[in-house]
Amino acid sequence: MNLERMLRMIAGIVVMASVALGYFVNPNWYWFTAFVGLNLFQSAFTNWCPMMTILAKLGVQSCDAPARHA
Repeated sequence: MNLERMLRMIAGIVVMASVALGYFVNPNWYWFTAFVGLNLFQSAFTNWCPMMTILAKLGVQSCDAPARHA
């Protein structure tokens, strides 16, 4: 799985989990949902996302990276 797909998957999981926590546990969890949304919004303009940096350091390849052949 490439970095971009993994980023979208993680963002979706975090948003759905924080919405569920806000509904079932405490409405203050909605602030975390807002934080994730704000981060996605700013990354559209700055082309920088903390999670992409973390995933890249973990060795996840971007779809822009050249394919390595054995």
